[in-house]
Amino acid sequence: MTESTRRIIEAIEAVPPGKVSCYRDIAFTAGLPNGARQVVRVLHSMTRVRKLPWHRIIKANGHIAFAPGDGLELQAALLRAEGVEVSATGTVDLDRFGLTSFDCF
Repeated sequence: MTESTRRIIEAIEAVPPGKVSCYRDIAFTAGLPNGARQVVRVLHSMTRVRKLPWHRIIKANGHIAFAPGDGLELQAALLRAEGVEVSATGTVDLDRFGLTSFDCF
């Protein structure tokens, strides 16, 4: 595992239940200011192995990245189970439920 991957995993694991963060902020926290795509790759390859709370990571505009029928419903259900309000279109109010890299790291 690379040092960058380790830092990304630590940042993802630091997002507490009931909160969300975005790919951009996870990358920034991991010291990779342009690494949002690397965060996606780590989530894709390491979620099952590391049991990462993948559902807490969304897009910077507050939207779930998955399309309807392709994972949006599952991610929304997991977030709602933690008390995060998710609109019918898969949007989360980042002012209420979002963390920035400065809030939790």
